[in-house]
Amino acid sequence: MDQIPTQRLLLVTGPAGAGRSTAINALEDLGFEAVNNMPLGFLEPLIQGGQPRRPMALGFDSGNRDFSTGTLLALLDKLSGRAELRVELLFLECRNEVLLRRFSETRRRHPLAPAQTPTDGIARDRDLLGAVRARADVVIDTSDMTPHDLRAELAQLFGSDGSGELAITLQSFSYKRGMPRNLDMVFDVRFLQNPYWIEELRGLNGRDRAVQNYVAADERYDAFYDHLLALVSLLLPAYVEEGKSHLSIGFGCTGGQHRSVALTEMLAEGLEDRGWRVSKRHSELERRGMVPLNLNQGKTA
Repeated sequence: MDQIPTQRLLLVTGPAGAGRSTAINALEDLGFEAVNNMPLGFLEPLIQGGQPRRPMALGFDSGNRDFSTGTLLALLDKLSGRAELRVELLFLECRNEVLLRRFSETRRRHPLAPAQTPTDGIARDRDLLGAVRARADVVIDTSDMTPHDLRAELAQLFGSDGSGELAITLQSFSYKRGMPRNLDMVFDVRFLQNPYWIEELRGLNGRDRAVQNYVAADERYDAFYDHLLALVSLLLPAYVEEGKSHLSIGFGCTGGQHRSVALTEMLAEGLEDRGWRVSKRHSELERRGMVPLNLNQGKTA
């Protein structure tokens, strides 16, 4: 039997001010055919007929006159049942106080409350989009992201060829700054010996081999890493079978510079050796300017 050609369709939404326009522009740069502020009524006619083209990214604004939560969810159900479509829903999240600050800085009126305060509009957006967020395949919290950060995140998640291969993101972070919101699995590696207390290692980070060797010399490391690699290797094929396209795994330590970075690097190497496509992010190193944001991290086996 001939395989049915697949059209990749990425639906993008989220509260006003969360970065949808930035995301749509970034996805266009990644090779998607992108349309922002798409009326829901235009969606089905747009994708009817013809051979699959390049992947499509369509942005939906809750402020559009034909937008309704029920209509969007019904369309999502209908399109997800079509064998020729690979449908994903990306939801851009953002904390209320950050949304309020963004509207204040730009002096924009909220589209859902043009004659009222942005606070009123944000509350209405939350009511409209709560059920949509619950259905999302990928949620990105942009609260602490710059536009450049968001572009990098999208490149890691959607910068593949759309073949359906599972994209894995490994991320290090500092518990002092809080856990990133978009992680599927988190491992606290503060139990390992800390290179920070070794003078010659303090100014280095977990990408340096000397730091990795020091972390790996902890008597608990071998058992932990072996179980970690075995666990993740066991789960990844199951996620693929379930149709999951993205998986984010986080490693946290006190400062986000040594142990979490080392584990991120070493697990990435182990998974790449087993043929998985892996991207890496080091939140604290990026914040300090110790490593540039790389839109093409990782490798494809």
